[in-house]
Amino acid sequence: MPSISHTVEKTRTVRPFLIIITALVLAIVRSDAKQTPNQTVLLSPPTSQRPIEIRIGFQLFDVVQIEETTETFEFSGILTVQWKDERQAFDPATEGVSEKFYQGNFQFNELATSWYPEVSLLNSVGAFEKGEPLLRVLPDGTAILVTPVNATAKSELKLRQYPFDTQKLRIYFGIPGYSESELKMVPLDVPSLSDEEVRIPQWTVLGMRVMSDKILPTSPRKNESTSAFVFELDVKRQSAFIVRLVVLPLFLVVVLSWSVFWMDRSSVGDRMSVSFVGLLTAVAYQMVLGDIMPHISYLTPVNVFVSISFIVMCASIVVNLIVGELNRENRIAAADALDHRCKIVFPIAYGAMLITNGLVFALKY
Repeated sequence: MPSISHTVEKTRTVRPFLIIITALVLAIVRSDAKQTPNQTVLLSPPTSQRPIEIRIGFQLFDVVQIEETTETFEFSGILTVQWKDERQAFDPATEGVSEKFYQGNFQFNELATSWYPEVSLLNSVGAFEKGEPLLRVLPDGTAILVTPVNATAKSELKLRQYPFDTQKLRIYFGIPGYSESELKMVPLDVPSLSDEEVRIPQWTVLGMRVMSDKILPTSPRKNESTSAFVFELDVKRQSAFIVRLVVLPLFLVVVLSWSVFWMDRSSVGDRMSVSFVGLLTAVAYQMVLGDIMPHISYLTPVNVFVSISFIVMCASIVVNLIVGELNRENRIAAADALDHRCKIVFPIAYGAMLITNGLVFALKY
């Protein structure tokens, strides 16, 4: 069993190490306490008499698809955000670098502890996915944050002229929680792809533009509008698919259905068979359109075209019945005269209705 003197000697040997460790712990705690106020300041926006100017640029890379039924479109691109915070200014000679780089989620989230504007997609209908960010800080405190994005946005589509319609797809970026008097979005001039380089299946890109806008108040303290950045894309539908699939075949079916006016007036059964085949074809095309066209309540040029074709073929069936009745009454001249008039009236009336349909939608919508 160790003696009391041995225990006292051991305690004297360990005591200096305990004092040193305690002093180090206290120094670390005091250092953190001194840094806490500075970090708290850096987590707030820069103090300014005027709204902080947030410059935003967006480079569109691709639009995967445009969904008419849900009025949404999926896109990808590069989001660039630039702002100035003099608290981040540094001396290149002291730091040994002309720019500070924070690349990747770890460096950006763990090492770059200063405040930054968290830009959101305001008209998002799903996940707003962001890739690996790159933050560049210049000596004067200017910060440039570059982030790849992939998201699905909702934009109102006007389909009155389907399939000859032109649409405006809008992407709204903003920073919810700040009023316009605190943060102001300003478009940033960044290089972008040309209209020919952005390819969308079944669509043609007509132009791209950026602008500033305002949205409803999102700040809990101020009843002011929130500044927003808008990227607008003009696209035109390539109508050849619908024209080739629906318009031309159905037009030929209608024209061929007029062959009944050249058939023997006594062959009512054969004439009715030809007319009903055309009528059933029109019904089949209506079912096809129901699958490929957006489910909307208002009429489009294609809907009216199919309806006109349907009515014209129904009219040919009525003519067949009248000619058959005249033939049974032995009114041969009247039956032949009706067939002869229909050979002229039906094409003229059909063409006039189609032209009127096109003019109405072109001038009104």
